[in-house]
Amino acid sequence: MKTDYQILIVDDDESIRRMLAAVLAREGFQTVTAADGEEGLALFRSSSPDIVLMDIRMPGRSGIEVMSDMLELRPGAAVILMTAYADLDTAVQAIKNGVFDFVIKPFDLAEIGLLVNRAYQMREMRREIVTLQHELSESLRFNRITTSDPAMRALCDAVVRIAASNATVVIYGESGVGKELLATSLHYNSPRAQRPFVKVNCGAIPEGLLESEFFGHEKGAFTGAVARRTGRFEHADGGTLFLDEIGELPLSLQVKLLRVIQDRAFERVGGDKTQSVDVRLVVATNRNLEEMVAAGTFRSDLYYRLNVVNLAVPPLRARPSDIQLLAAHFLRKFTAEHAREIDGFDDHALAIMQRYSWPGNVRELSNAVERAVVMSTGHSIFAEDLPLTIVHASRQNISDDVAPKLLKELVRGFELKVITGALERNQGNRSRTASELGISRRALLYKLHEFNLDSGECADAVIQCE
Repeated sequence: MKTDYQILIVDDDESIRRMLAAVLAREGFQTVTAADGEEGLALFRSSSPDIVLMDIRMPGRSGIEVMSDMLELRPGAAVILMTAYADLDTAVQAIKNGVFDFVIKPFDLAEIGLLVNRAYQMREMRREIVTLQHELSESLRFNRITTSDPAMRALCDAVVRIAASNATVVIYGESGVGKELLATSLHYNSPRAQRPFVKVNCGAIPEGLLESEFFGHEKGAFTGAVARRTGRFEHADGGTLFLDEIGELPLSLQVKLLRVIQDRAFERVGGDKTQSVDVRLVVATNRNLEEMVAAGTFRSDLYYRLNVVNLAVPPLRARPSDIQLLAAHFLRKFTAEHAREIDGFDDHALAIMQRYSWPGNVRELSNAVERAVVMSTGHSIFAEDLPLTIVHASRQNISDDVAPKLLKELVRGFELKVITGALERNQGNRSRTASELGISRRALLYKLHEFNLDSGECADAVIQCE
């Protein structure tokens, strides 16, 4: 609540201090005032205000110098600087020093209210994120999986149990939902965690090279094979081999993969020496393998060998509570990577992200947040920083969802107005009202019941007619 927030006002002009204190009190904030930088810094230490409004030019130390000390004491403090001089160098220095925002005197009181409320919202958002992070660290995080969704929590619980085994796992899910992350968690929370975790995207390697990629080759096995090469199975010996997009694997290689699973052995391309391996297999697909088996594009014997344990990752649109949580996670990640200082998301931007269906799932959300961080020019992510496709699709979703309801309500309101008007003209006589409206008495009784305009007698009539 705003009443829990304290704002420190530092200005050598008493009239400005009084005016700002009165305005912010009307906004619901507590205020404390200081006449110069030293007094302001002392109050900052003793009362720990949430937001600081401070003049730049004051007797003694400048507002920028005092702000530096404040931010050294509490790096997350929101400081808004006020100056009567529209000096670009001063503004640049203030930004470098970590100012939340600054305003030029003479200022509009509405502008001050807007800035303070924005700082308040940013701090509330930070508090909420800290709370979510705490809850996550207590009970909702499995390794690097960020979620607050019950279905994903259940999935993480299942991964904990499965990780301890050597069972082959099939992970189902749409592109971008985080199948690789789940596979990574399976490996690094298993007894094989100290051994290699090797990844292969079956859809990204040309068919002619897949066998060599899997099993390696001997020198001279084919044109260009100038030296012996070990394959992914050998690299993963003792650890986990993750085969992404297993549904893209050609039938010819499916036979050889089946043999490796059964015998834990293979030969390099062009070789005759059998290589033994101890590999745990985790595969993932965005396709329906059962349907592929029925269509003859995936071997049934391989399917049953692989499908010991299967995990289904829900799409992001099915777990909307994760959108804000994941967006905050990616914001922290990309602000660090791009050396940006951004506090959070504007409410409108968050609403747009919540309404969007995210067909590209978590990967698309990650890309959208990184793009927003790069494009942002302020301390918050606004709607205009998001990709236009997301903003436009979100608006379309509103139209698709609201327009039919709006039309229905308009029709209902019009019917109610017409019926009540006809009843008044006919002194409540239902037969004459129905005749005037050109409908049967029974239809009128239904409408009266629908609009709660019927008496007990009318309700009985409706029941009898049904």
